[in-house]
Amino acid sequence: MTTPARSITLPAPAKLNLFLHITGRRPDGYHELQTLFHILDRGDRLHFDTTVDGRIRLECGDSDLEGPDNLVVRAARLIQSRIQASAPPGVRITLQKYLPAGAGLGGGSSDAATTLLALNQLWHLHLPVGELAAMGLQLGADVPVFVYGHSAWATGVGEKLEPVTLPRRWYTVLTPACHVSTAAIFSHRELTRNGSAIRMTDFLAGHSRNDCENLVRQLFPEVENALTELGQYASSRLTGTGSSVFAAFSDQYRAELALHEVLGRTDGLTGFVARGLDRSPVPDLLKGLQSQTQ
Repeated sequence: MTTPARSITLPAPAKLNLFLHITGRRPDGYHELQTLFHILDRGDRLHFDTTVDGRIRLECGDSDLEGPDNLVVRAARLIQSRIQASAPPGVRITLQKYLPAGAGLGGGSSDAATTLLALNQLWHLHLPVGELAAMGLQLGADVPVFVYGHSAWATGVGEKLEPVTLPRRWYTVLTPACHVSTAAIFSHRELTRNGSAIRMTDFLAGHSRNDCENLVRQLFPEVENALTELGQYASSRLTGTGSSVFAAFSDQYRAELALHEVLGRTDGLTGFVARGLDRSPVPDLLKGLQSQTQ
């Protein structure tokens, strides 16, 4: 038998909310919503080295992100708490951060999901994916979609997921130099909270929107400017609560052209082009590792 793996490097892909309808507010303060997650072929990267000292350590080159509140650390501690042993294993995690924070791209949530999936395998816990998704929901509403690893139609607070297959698309994604707080947007008194629910056929026919977009545009002129600039090439939209905005293209060339021209004439923006994926690469990479060690 091959020696079990003690380390692994995995991606943590970004996502876009192709639309976001807020359909109500629950008594607990959370919002009922409807959204469509499309996973991207771009994101962060994490390396995991298992240890025997029980400690959980995170290194990412930014001391502001390495504290106990980081979702990676919280995810590692949460899954470590499931180990029934007097001396549980530890891990050293190196996070290569490429996605901006507070941008609506799901970077922190995806990092947390990859951590749950990686440690479930490296620590030989064999927890089912549904249980990992439930753990992820304790960390954030966007974590479960990354745990399941499939682009999905989502309802509830974003945790009720129906896998979907979407048309092939390339996306130009722009991020202004501002941080948009999800909590601040969802608690704002001017946020639309009575949006209508739709079906997939409505979305495909162009009958959708982001209910956070008008408010974010009012509060952040940088987002307004990014949407206007990108909107010259294709219909542009906010992802999540922002600050990132995106436009969809049928081919990579047009997406790259839009990115090049907007960044060439507009200060204060960063951006990238990414392809939409129906499936995250993480589950298949973990299956490959498991087959190599059996």
